[in-house]
Amino acid sequence: MSGAGLPMPIPWLGVVGEVPSLDGVAAPSAAVLIAKDLVVPAVAAAPAVASVASPVPAGAVTAKPGLVARARDWLRARTKPRKRPGSGLPARKIIVALRNSRRVSQAFFLFLFLFLLVRTEFRGSFSGGATVRMPYPVEAFLLADPFVALMTFLSSHTVYRALWWSVGMVAVTVVFGRVFCGWICPFGTLHHFFAWLFPNPKSGTGGGRRVRANMTHPYQNVKYYLLGAFLVAAVCGSAIGGLFDPICICVRAIGLGVLPAVSYIAGRGLDQVSQTNIHLFQQGSDVTRDALVATVLQPRQYFFHQTWVIGGLLFAVLLANRWIPRFWCRALCPLGATLGLIARNALFGMEKDHSKCTDCNLCLVDCQGADSPQGGVKWKQDECHMCLNCETACPEDVIKFRFLPNRRSAALAQDGLDRRKVIVAAAVGAAALPLARTSDTIDSNYYDRLIRPPGSVPERDFMERCIRCAECMKVCPNNALHPAFLESGIEGFWTPILIPRIGYCEPTCVLCGQVCPTGAIQKITEEQKLGNPVRHVEPIKIGTAFYDHGRCLPWSMATPCIVCEEFCPTSPKSIWVEEIDVPDRNGQMVHVQRPHVDPQLCIGCGACEKVCPVQDRPAVYVTSVGESRSRTNVILLETNNYNRPGA
Repeated sequence: MSGAGLPMPIPWLGVVGEVPSLDGVAAPSAAVLIAKDLVVPAVAAAPAVASVASPVPAGAVTAKPGLVARARDWLRARTKPRKRPGSGLPARKIIVALRNSRRVSQAFFLFLFLFLLVRTEFRGSFSGGATVRMPYPVEAFLLADPFVALMTFLSSHTVYRALWWSVGMVAVTVVFGRVFCGWICPFGTLHHFFAWLFPNPKSGTGGGRRVRANMTHPYQNVKYYLLGAFLVAAVCGSAIGGLFDPICICVRAIGLGVLPAVSYIAGRGLDQVSQTNIHLFQQGSDVTRDALVATVLQPRQYFFHQTWVIGGLLFAVLLANRWIPRFWCRALCPLGATLGLIARNALFGMEKDHSKCTDCNLCLVDCQGADSPQGGVKWKQDECHMCLNCETACPEDVIKFRFLPNRRSAALAQDGLDRRKVIVAAAVGAAALPLARTSDTIDSNYYDRLIRPPGSVPERDFMERCIRCAECMKVCPNNALHPAFLESGIEGFWTPILIPRIGYCEPTCVLCGQVCPTGAIQKITEEQKLGNPVRHVEPIKIGTAFYDHGRCLPWSMATPCIVCEEFCPTSPKSIWVEEIDVPDRNGQMVHVQRPHVDPQLCIGCGACEKVCPVQDRPAVYVTSVGESRSRTNVILLETNNYNRPGA
């Protein structure tokens, strides 16, 4: 074909001839068109070719899909059924539904726990003489804790009435296995969440490291050794195992560490916004602060003894999930060990058809209990959290959960316990108590600032019942109760003590006894606490105030001051003043009122110590002597005359 029949050359191309297509596919020639018996002449086809070859301006950018379109594509990719490997057999719909229900259950119970924990506080006023009680059962999770019930029963030989709720959890475990660990426990849910949020970067989503991490390991037996040691210690009279209970850890760490830290950060941040002197920002800061205080934050900033230790341990335990998923649940949890013993012969369990297993190990990728769900090995029933991830992941129909399963494929982790280690754990639990109590802190060298909450039982009984849950510390409206360090010896670690310099005991408040789940602090009424002379009811005393005359302003510095007397809440006041004129350094007489304490009326609330204007070490201080709960820690011999025959 001659060039006469072709269109004129395109100026920017600079040559005569056919224009190649932009997509790299050559345009069909006239011969090809004729060969295909097309009636369209070649000359007529050329404009079409030219139109295809219309130039694209240099630097043009292809339009990207919008945010809505990208979100729609992501959602389609996430919801599109993925092709399952191997035989590709789909999981049973009932199991998928149960797996999804478990996720909803975990979120619900974690929210419920946090809601009750946030509401474990008093936001009103004690004026007017109204009876103050908690509107919600804030200690509900502790009351349903079988480990707490068993431990306090062995230590005190009684079951606190409210702890009967734990029997219901035992019944659920007998039927369904360790569903509390996988469906309810807030601490377990936190571990599950952090293991998903911060996975080991070397593990990937299905790598060999992750599979090996979720296999059964010998370290999982440690929790059974700890359980044995704590139960033996309970038999000897100490509930120190509460230090390791997961619900106690959650209340203690979140209530005393996380929430005050969040309150501090929010308060400081809103203060910075308020200092901008911009009216709109200041108004927004005030509205935000009011909303947070009404819902989440505490009404004022709380400070707790050893918060950095409690919060640091929580952070370390959660961080361990980066290397060992559900670290605490698998290795250290005594409640999980208790439920594992109960779940030995649960009615609901797993069956495995080993002949179908192809060793793909998909069941291990998201296994929460490290209970050996894969084929070729026996399933550890007492380690399973009933997360149901294994059956939903299995593409070969190897795993099935059902009632009354065939037990040939099941085994127990306790069967691998070393008897020598069990004996050693029991011996440690038995020896720890006498070693702790011969360290002179309870009997012969009682620490004078060991002030227990009002309504506390005698010290030995207190050690038998207190599980270190910190509910009383969280609910105290004046921030007066704090976790002890060594004030009561190693056995009393993190038990509640009153520190008057931080906060005093509100005379009409009995909330600490209302939230105590084990009876270490008895549920008392306002009348029992304050006393009733008409009914001959003596007030409950937690200590007695004393004066350091060398630091008291009226006594040592000829400076008038009656702050302690003004704030004394008893009626009549236990602090009375002596009117006296004393000379100052210039010889001029100064009228002062020297304070004195009436030990018959002082209840040891600590209000005087809290408000003393001598800041570093107050001139008036409270010790535990004279407390109502003790028959030996006394100050007034006329009420306990040891010289009487038979006394």
